[in-house]
Amino acid sequence: LFDVSFGDVFLRCVNLPTPNKRATNYTILSTESAPTKRMWKLFKDLRLIGGLARRSSTVSHTNPTLCRSLSSTAQSNSEPFLSYEKDPAPAFLRDDVQQLLKSITRLELDKVFRKRSVKDNTVEYRFMTDEQLRRELLHSIEQAQQMLQMPPVVQEQQDSCRVISKDGALKSLSTSKFVFTDITYGLKNSQRSIVVRHPDGTLQEAPYEMRKRLNQIYFPLTGRSIHQPPMFEDEHLQRLLEEGKYEFVLDRACVQFEPYEKDYHHITAKVYQHINESRSFDALRSTRHFGPFVFFLAWHRLIDDLLLDMIKQDYLRNGIELIVLYSTLHGMPIDEGVKQIALQTQMPSLFDAAEKSVDELKQDEQYLSIIEQFVNGQATKKVQLNLAVQAYREMAAEKLRLAQGIRRMHGES
Repeated sequence: LFDVSFGDVFLRCVNLPTPNKRATNYTILSTESAPTKRMWKLFKDLRLIGGLARRSSTVSHTNPTLCRSLSSTAQSNSEPFLSYEKDPAPAFLRDDVQQLLKSITRLELDKVFRKRSVKDNTVEYRFMTDEQLRRELLHSIEQAQQMLQMPPVVQEQQDSCRVISKDGALKSLSTSKFVFTDITYGLKNSQRSIVVRHPDGTLQEAPYEMRKRLNQIYFPLTGRSIHQPPMFEDEHLQRLLEEGKYEFVLDRACVQFEPYEKDYHHITAKVYQHINESRSFDALRSTRHFGPFVFFLAWHRLIDDLLLDMIKQDYLRNGIELIVLYSTLHGMPIDEGVKQIALQTQMPSLFDAAEKSVDELKQDEQYLSIIEQFVNGQATKKVQLNLAVQAYREMAAEKLRLAQGIRRMHGES
């Protein structure tokens, strides 16, 4: 079926079926009948009202309804943001990059399965055998990994409205645009044909904002609004960021926008930069957004603060993985042994051990040497990172001496 829209008013017109493959119907409008003339008069009146509303948009700050009816692209152009200068999808979708990002995300079951609807969660206790507990843990890990599936990082889509034809005979037929929408059932929104007939007779593909709005009207997606929610306006977005509601903003952005939209790139970049500046890395760690966040920092060479946080929190292996990711994205040479360490598959650490073993402490010293080499060669905040490495090394040396002493007391070599 084809529907026709006049401005912001939509009308299902009388259709004549034709025996084509996709059962597309064509619309015939008669300008001679009295009902049609009344319809045209109604549309002209509505268009006049719409014009008055647009002219009053200079004071739209007093009317939030009018603000939401405007396109969101003007807002996103108000300030520059870090964007991908080339398509990041090939690098993001590489198997080794995905493995590094998943490991850096850190799977924490308590955080993944937390209840968000209420503050006080009801805890459920069960009596299980060791085998039942093992199976339950494996099932929880598998389910958590599905919940941590990362949103894709792709290039921003450029809006190209191809001109299909120019029919001068239709010029001045109407002062409004006609929008034709193919509402055939079963098509993907990206495959759906939506075209616009301009008053000058030009038939053109609909711009993306119009396509998205019409698709949402005819085939609504749960949770998505036809117009951009006010929470993404600069004033409200900044307040949410200052309150630390990063995951809420990113979850809502994934529902409202497609990953190739400019608004999605603008909002996520703003959230990522705020997290990096405030060093609130734990707010996203062990969530589905931490991988794209780390990819964003590594792509734009902003990993110093994150690496410093990993050293302070004793996530040295994640620090090695971050260095390998950084080197992979920027084509820098890296030792094959270091790469094998980072890409080695490990079982998620669900329970923190009380103390590290002697072997783990020796492994940490190897990690520190790799991090120190990277800091001296590539980091911009060398002083802070070197101080953190030195402090960790002294603490690890003390723990190693203590662990070795305990082993000797127990008669172990």
